[in-house]
Amino acid sequence: MFDAIVVGARCAGSPLAMLLARKGYKVLVVDKAVFPSDTISTHHIHQPGVKKLKDWGILEKVRVSNCPPMTKFRFDVGPFALTGGATPAGEVKEAYVPRRRILDTILADAAVEAGAEFRDGFTVTELLWDGDRVAGIRGRDKNGSIVTEKAKIVIGADGARSFVAKSVKAPVIIDRGLFTCNYYSYFSGIPLEATELYIRPNHGFVADSTNDGLTMVVGIWKQSEFQRVRSNIEEAFMNAVSEQAPSLAERIRDGKREEPFYGAGIIPNFIRKSYGEGWALVGDAGYHKDPVTAQGITDSFTHAEMLAEAIDDAFSGVCEMEEALADYEQKRNEKTMPMFEYTCQLAELAAPPPEMQMLFAALRGNEKETARFFGTVAGTVPVQDFYSPENISRVMQTSTVSSVV
Repeated sequence: MFDAIVVGARCAGSPLAMLLARKGYKVLVVDKAVFPSDTISTHHIHQPGVKKLKDWGILEKVRVSNCPPMTKFRFDVGPFALTGGATPAGEVKEAYVPRRRILDTILADAAVEAGAEFRDGFTVTELLWDGDRVAGIRGRDKNGSIVTEKAKIVIGADGARSFVAKSVKAPVIIDRGLFTCNYYSYFSGIPLEATELYIRPNHGFVADSTNDGLTMVVGIWKQSEFQRVRSNIEEAFMNAVSEQAPSLAERIRDGKREEPFYGAGIIPNFIRKSYGEGWALVGDAGYHKDPVTAQGITDSFTHAEMLAEAIDDAFSGVCEMEEALADYEQKRNEKTMPMFEYTCQLAELAAPPPEMQMLFAALRGNEKETARFFGTVAGTVPVQDFYSPENISRVMQTSTVSSVV
């Protein structure tokens, strides 16, 4: 009998298992994949996520994995580009973009080192019930044997298409639908000095440095373009980047693509109810959004920590489990809603309205406010604070004064 079973061992599941095990609980974490393995992902860990790794004592393992720190953004809006660093998270100024086969293995190893039991290659086929309460799991291990395990709580950390969420019929609270499709690959010979973002009407591109000297380049299209793009990904990718970001296209042609293209065309934007009797959801299983702001990994870390605290409160008698999980969901929603709406807005890939173009122009040469603008994407500056009428007015006035002087 386990205190907790976590289904899914990637960026939400392994940290949750690690944190619960560090508190002394008996934890089992399972994943249908065999580790190490990759998964579709932006890879980008913003500064708040890096700070979590540092706080947990495992950041150094990411640092020594031959993954370079990224401390600057280059935000290309067409006529010009804004450059600089994002407002830091405490003392953490750098972001990292590790391959998932490396990051997820580090996280799973940390869970095991904390005392959790990890079983990869384990496919959950059904949840066990005790009346209306989830009481465990049944599934096949990597040898094909049927295994049954029971627990006080089962947590789904198994992604947007969560088996756990489907099994408990977790209702969707908010559904914004689909906005984009994304494809990416890895290139050698494209050195970067900053994370590069290109926002164009109907298109977007991101270039990021990852492990072993490779550059990850992502192409973003409207979701309605999915069938056309997937029919010839390389042609669609190169045509789009050549037309919309020629300087990046030139560097891509000078480099070498080292792997196939990976990507997805069905990228939902939703918030699910994330708890019930004997179960909870964390990470993408409970809250999923377009990757345009690359918040997935950082949010998974944050929500894993929040859920671990809630479960500990219930197990230690501070409050009832239902109360603790309801509080977790409320805090999660309050924290993520502004970024969720911001992400959905950016994912529309619409041309910046005149007032936004004026703001971009006003930010040129304003290092402090440019850092705060980048901080809205990194998650270190609340979106509602930066885009408040008072702040926008102040930025515009500062720009006017500077131009006059």
